[in-house]
Amino acid sequence: MLNMDMKLAKRDEEGKIIRTGIVGAGQMGRGMVTQMVLMKGIMPAIVSDIKMENVINAFHYAGIKDEDIAVAKTLEDANKYMEMGKYVATDNSDIIAQANLVECAIDVTGVPEVGVKIATDAMKNHKHVVMMDVETDVVIGSYLKKLGDENGVIYTGSAGDEPGAVMELYSFAKAMGMQVKVMGKGKNNKLDYDCNPDTVLEEATRRKMSPRMLCSFKDGTKTMVEMTAMSNATGLIPDVIGGHGPAASPADRCKELNEIFKLKKDGGILNKHGVVEYVNGIAPGVFVTVATENEEIAYQMQYHSMGPGPLWTLYRPYHLCNLETPLTVAKAIIDHEPTIIPLAGSVSECITVAKRDLKAGEYIDGIGGYTTYGSIATAEETYAKGYVVYGLINKKTRMLKDAKKGQLLTLDMVELDTSTQLYQTRKLQDQMYNNGYALK
Repeated sequence: MLNMDMKLAKRDEEGKIIRTGIVGAGQMGRGMVTQMVLMKGIMPAIVSDIKMENVINAFHYAGIKDEDIAVAKTLEDANKYMEMGKYVATDNSDIIAQANLVECAIDVTGVPEVGVKIATDAMKNHKHVVMMDVETDVVIGSYLKKLGDENGVIYTGSAGDEPGAVMELYSFAKAMGMQVKVMGKGKNNKLDYDCNPDTVLEEATRRKMSPRMLCSFKDGTKTMVEMTAMSNATGLIPDVIGGHGPAASPADRCKELNEIFKLKKDGGILNKHGVVEYVNGIAPGVFVTVATENEEIAYQMQYHSMGPGPLWTLYRPYHLCNLETPLTVAKAIIDHEPTIIPLAGSVSECITVAKRDLKAGEYIDGIGGYTTYGSIATAEETYAKGYVVYGLINKKTRMLKDAKKGQLLTLDMVELDTSTQLYQTRKLQDQMYNNGYALK
């Protein structure tokens, strides 16, 4: 994001304000609106949420006065109010993809079945898309990237989310000619595979969070989704299903990881290098662990207090989530570059695990719910063994066979809801990249 401050200031001086449309005004959307109002050269021109009060509250948190806020029920009203310079509130997310002055649509919903429609509609209307909804990206990101290319717009993940934050370190290391051996993120919630929205309700209420969102953090699903996004953007893969999840301290710049991430034959935990991983205890940071075959560079790394080698860890001790997202918007529109995008076809998949014993005939649920959680596996193993891609699970998914707690669900064990746009789009992606995944 070098020099982005000057680029945005220039846009501001020239009156070329980037007008964004934000879908979702919960905790993440609210903070994004507030941050964007403080910036030069960009504004949250229109914000939608199924609860109108969420949008109005978001604008109020940003210090916007009521006389500067207009409520739009139709596309015509939205266009009129934006041309007047108003901040537009709506409960109709479809308007964002169609509004004349919106240059970039931002999905902050965290709901894949919503994310696919937002992204598809926006790009077909030649608007850039910033996908903060990583849960959507890991299911159909390759398709959406191609759709953006076909329509001459940028599709991208977001700065601030762990995948976007660590991608900056990855690109930095690769540009310097380093070998990236491990790429990953910290985790600060102790894994609790048994948690559900009821067990976390008190904490979620206290932290002003959705119980399902907090549950997805605690049961590890969110971490697995983020690792899948990292894998799909770089070609790095999990060493084992679900990753190792070692513990380390951020003290002394995470140098413990230099030893932990050695191969097993050298006293470390890994079977191979070129992997994505998560580490307990270093959240909210992200990291890449690198190596070099050049003796002089190895000496220089030691000289610069990075440790004796042969591995060195580059660590960023923060990621600011939604607060950084406007920078991705600016990068897409001003520099015509994404922050993080998937490769052509999945490298890894977020797969489905039974959270408790499941019985044939019962309906199950997805992210942050009562019956399942997510893990990570290579795409190759997922397709070979028929694991269920986690984002395709919804409340209409029915078990065809019994499953034990902790069991990886396979396609022959479930009846997926094939009626959704997400499912049909995933089928298109599978056909596009001929990956052999057995969706009907």
